[in-house]
Amino acid sequence: MTIQQVLLLLLLWMWLPHPCHTEMLFRRTPDLRPKSFGGRASGNDGKAIHRQKRGWMWNQFFLLEEYTGSDYQYVGKLHSDQDKGDGSLKYILSGDGAGTLFIIDEKTGDIHATRRIDREEKAFYTLRAQAINRRTLRPVEPESEFVIKIHDINDNEPTFPEEIYTASVPEMSVVGTSVVQVTATDADDPSYGNSARIIYSILQGQPYFSVEPETGIIRTALPNMNRENREQYQVVIQAKDMGGQMGGLSGTTTVNITLTDVNDNPPRFPQSTIHLRIPESSPVGTAIGSVKATDADTGKNAEVEYRIIDGDGTDMFDIVTQKDTQEGIITVRKPLDYETRRLYTLKVEAENTHVDPRFYYLGPFKDTTIVKISVEDVDEPPVFSRSSYLFEVHEDIELGTIIGTVMARDPDSASSPIRFSLDRHTDLDRIFNIHSGNGSIYTSKPLDREISQWHNLSVIAAEISNPKDTTRVPVYVRILDVNDNAPQFAVFYDTFVCENARAGQLIQTISAVDKDDPLGGQKFFFSLAAVNPNFTVQDNEDNTARILTRRNGFSRHEISTYLLPVVISDNDYPIQSSTGTLTIRVCACDSQGNMQSCSAEALLLPAGLSTGALVAILLCIIILLVIVVLFAALKRQRKKEPLILSKEDIRDNIVSYNDEGGGEEDTQAFDIGTLRNPAAIEDKKLRRDIIPETLFVPRRTPSAPDNTDVRDFINQRLKEHDTDPSAPPYDSLATYAYEGNDSIAESLSSLESGTTEGDQNYDYLREWGPRFNKLAEMYGGGESDKDTS
Repeated sequence: MTIQQVLLLLLLWMWLPHPCHTEMLFRRTPDLRPKSFGGRASGNDGKAIHRQKRGWMWNQFFLLEEYTGSDYQYVGKLHSDQDKGDGSLKYILSGDGAGTLFIIDEKTGDIHATRRIDREEKAFYTLRAQAINRRTLRPVEPESEFVIKIHDINDNEPTFPEEIYTASVPEMSVVGTSVVQVTATDADDPSYGNSARIIYSILQGQPYFSVEPETGIIRTALPNMNRENREQYQVVIQAKDMGGQMGGLSGTTTVNITLTDVNDNPPRFPQSTIHLRIPESSPVGTAIGSVKATDADTGKNAEVEYRIIDGDGTDMFDIVTQKDTQEGIITVRKPLDYETRRLYTLKVEAENTHVDPRFYYLGPFKDTTIVKISVEDVDEPPVFSRSSYLFEVHEDIELGTIIGTVMARDPDSASSPIRFSLDRHTDLDRIFNIHSGNGSIYTSKPLDREISQWHNLSVIAAEISNPKDTTRVPVYVRILDVNDNAPQFAVFYDTFVCENARAGQLIQTISAVDKDDPLGGQKFFFSLAAVNPNFTVQDNEDNTARILTRRNGFSRHEISTYLLPVVISDNDYPIQSSTGTLTIRVCACDSQGNMQSCSAEALLLPAGLSTGALVAILLCIIILLVIVVLFAALKRQRKKEPLILSKEDIRDNIVSYNDEGGGEEDTQAFDIGTLRNPAAIEDKKLRRDIIPETLFVPRRTPSAPDNTDVRDFINQRLKEHDTDPSAPPYDSLATYAYEGNDSIAESLSSLESGTTEGDQNYDYLREWGPRFNKLAEMYGGGESDKDTS
């Protein structure tokens, strides 16, 4: 706080009343009850009634905010006239802040504020005071309400709701144009002094802008401010209370002001003359180049429209305005020819599309430039005399006849010779050909309009000096009709005549067609090739004719079929005719003329089904029989799969039974002792773990003698299985480890062998005969392999 502000506060303090130094006595107020002036009232036993008076003196308390002293701030004093100073009365305070913010001395009635008070938080406090007797605790005065009002001091500076404002104003605005209004607020009491009276001033932004002191409206201060020179301005506004006087508090804010654009600048071409080049072969619509006029304005104020206003190429070129780049694109409007004209001059104008009438005095808002376009020479392809050709030719012309000629030239000044050719993709049958030198098209195969009426050819022209530069032209060949086809029946006619027909009866109406197409339309004539006693032809003169009978009654037993030749001719030149033969069958008809039967053999066949139906029924029966027989055969031939699938080498087969044995305790499934000693074979017993397949009782086979050879032993067992009805119905291989008592090889099993394969010598297997050669090779070969390794 500055010295000036302190002095101002002291001055205000001296002017204000100071309740803290004045004892606020409560005056007695007259009692509203009826008063008695010393007389006795009846009904009260002669006792005198005295008037009671209130003992309060009452005033409003005032307290200055923002007290900075170290002691409690004195507010005021409550005193009753019944207080004799002997301490018999007790003062009680209640209401807003009583006991916390405001405390009272019970004996003296002095009220103090315990802390600093801010008026902006609460402007006044309402409390209630009462004086009671300490001994009886009865009030000596009724409870009264009073207010402590907080006096304001200038302790709040003006504040703006925004730290930074953004505003805009059009450029070239007149002096005093309103830009934006800023408003500050002050939390001090506006009804007490000048603490909340705000005055605005500008600290930064002069001399371009000014501010109204009372309203805070910012206005332009200079005329014709140009955005193109400066666009952004920063203005600092100060708001100061106390009416702007010295010692007042202040706050500031920043306003960023932007000058918006207006159309105050015309477009300008940077060059007075622009040169462009374009090849003469450029197609129509090709962009040659662009022109652009600059405009210092922005947005729509800088939009420019281009147009060609003068020059010797106004009909050869166009200009289009490109909106996104504001450029004028010059394009080719008509085909160019270097040999005809090599230089064009255009006058192009650029004009603003949005002109502000306020700034007409700065115009005109348009500019012009000269555009010179040079046409460059290129090696152009040949040019045909026409864009397309149409030739008409009769279909009966001779081979090699010229049907027409195409012409082309070299547009360049060199005038190179031209060579012509046909695109064979358009003439796959090679019906036509062309003379490469003069472009004459002639036929190489006969023409037939009835096969193809139009031929669409493509002729290629190329310069001899530059064969890759070619031009194509379509050639349409129309084949004209010649009467070279005879008429014939339109359809095949299935004609019959009833046996009971009468003379002059219509049996068929015929018509004809012709592949030719004469100019006057088709016209046919019908007649008989020779006089026929049975039938006649009557021409209807509408390209149809009727076939009529000439006699009564026909018999299919005598003649079942008649052949009637009919001559059909046209009326074109030369006249063409053909003979068509009608086959007329004689049929039996009912009384209405409906055909019933036309074949003579039908009378001999009995009534019933036709031969085809009988054959179909017989085939169905045979197929059903075959299906039944196959089904029965498959049902009878239910066989199990053999255990051994390959008969070539039984050593390579592994037979899986998927039957788990009972281990050592399974004495019923298999007895290993039988393999070791055939003499110990017991009677076969049925297995208890599976259901037997047959009910035949296994028979006991005699044991083989001790000196039986292995071969005889196996043959004997095979014979027993073949004759055993309880054996399975397929061959099986049983391997036995018993070799006989006198075998020099003893047992072949390796279960009881204590030696390894490397210690065995299998050469003796070769001495056993050819049946053991395979074993000898297998085991003997392993020995040799081991030696070689």
